[in-house]
Amino acid sequence: MSSYFLVIDAGTGSIRAIIFDTFGNQISIAQYEWNHVAEDGVAGSMGFDYRSGWELARKCIKESVAKAKIDPKEILSVSASSMREGIVVYDKDKNELWGVANVDSRAGSEVTQLKHENPDMEREFYRSSGQTFALSAAPRLLWLKNNRSSLYEKAAFFTMISDWILFKLSGELACEPSNAGTAGAFSLSTRNWEKEQFSKCGLKDLFVPILESGDVLGKVSKRTSEETGLGTHTLVVMGGGDVQIGTAGLGASSLGDAVVLGGSFWQQVVNVPANAKLSYEMLLRVNPHVVRGMSQAEGITFFTGLVMRWFRDTLGAGRSYSELEAMASNIPLGSHGILPIFSDSMKYGEWVHASPSFVGLGIDPEKYNIGSMFRALEENACIVSAINLENIKAFSGVSPKSLIFASGASQGPLWSQILADVTGLEVKVPVVKEATALGVAMAAGIGAGVYGSFEEAGKNIVKIERSYQPDLDNFQSYQEIKEKWIKVYSKQMQLVREGILEPMWKAPGI
Repeated sequence: MSSYFLVIDAGTGSIRAIIFDTFGNQISIAQYEWNHVAEDGVAGSMGFDYRSGWELARKCIKESVAKAKIDPKEILSVSASSMREGIVVYDKDKNELWGVANVDSRAGSEVTQLKHENPDMEREFYRSSGQTFALSAAPRLLWLKNNRSSLYEKAAFFTMISDWILFKLSGELACEPSNAGTAGAFSLSTRNWEKEQFSKCGLKDLFVPILESGDVLGKVSKRTSEETGLGTHTLVVMGGGDVQIGTAGLGASSLGDAVVLGGSFWQQVVNVPANAKLSYEMLLRVNPHVVRGMSQAEGITFFTGLVMRWFRDTLGAGRSYSELEAMASNIPLGSHGILPIFSDSMKYGEWVHASPSFVGLGIDPEKYNIGSMFRALEENACIVSAINLENIKAFSGVSPKSLIFASGASQGPLWSQILADVTGLEVKVPVVKEATALGVAMAAGIGAGVYGSFEEAGKNIVKIERSYQPDLDNFQSYQEIKEKWIKVYSKQMQLVREGILEPMWKAPGI
């Protein structure tokens, strides 16, 4: 009898269930979009609808199994990933009370309150957890306490959304480090909760046990078996946050491995020691990796893929990305001096971005056109990535020897070569570019005893499709362009600080 893993991936915009075989081959997928609910009169709210969310999850599970044409008894184990930062709150009987998605920003006043009451507290917490208040759970739970006191009084536990999925499957509550760490109140060195951080914020103990990714939480409950058709023998295994478990799915499970994820937002992720000393400036985010005893330094480049979509649909007149790349390939390095001003390099402690613009445009149509603007955007994404990688190296001492480039942007051969030239590093593009689900399958396999570790699974499963070597002359040219861009961006930020222009985005409480 064949054996399979079931993966459930709860993203910001959709939920999906994927069946993998034990060799990492995707057998089937079922996916549905879902919506996060804004509360009337609550600015910035994006509630997580756990009732309709579970109905969609059940639907995905049944459809994926049917499409795979397998017997549910053949599914060894199931695991899950989700958007990070999203949380679900439960009462003492494990009934869901309240939830928010990762994009919820209702707690801006609570962030401000925490910063003003104790100006040193955020830096103190960051030195332990690698997180600031902007995305952490504490301000959101403080909002619940301040604004929905009856719900807060009933609250007994909270988990991340990936852990909620596993709870619905098994009936057991636990969190794992890679996603729990993004909630704050967590120690990177011990990989466990820092409970006193909640008490300093005026919150009660809502913590559940920590299990590592790949640990067995339990088995599919009888109730869930009846709802989904899964067998009660199927193991329920701890998964992870989408970025961290996705990097494992790309084979980045050793110290110094580095990944650039080129999606709607770009992330530059480097594996660093769990005891790496965090910078006082709070430039970067640091999260627990799914690999035990290891953390990940993370730079985030805002809206990169979304900017490309906007450009394609407006100035690009609906041309495909491949058509725009073909046009850009005829443009010389430096894009005739065009400097896009969109996302800054990551400054986690003061997360504000300049007003979107293109600087350095001229009126010569042979130079300043769709192709040169598109190339400039590709170059700029790589420049910001390089700055974030340099900042990671400066604080951790870890210097990557190569980069794994994945997600949508890695489809572009020009973009992949530009990334190699800007960073001066070899860029490897894997066969599987959307790797979150594959990383979860690895976790499911570890729980089932098929793989001994993420590193072992990666060596057996991950394959490289193509690689790009840097042109060192181009690297030197991009160093000069990067320094010019940093100076121009700082001037544009000054206009935002003076209130002359609106920022592209700013974190809650800034």
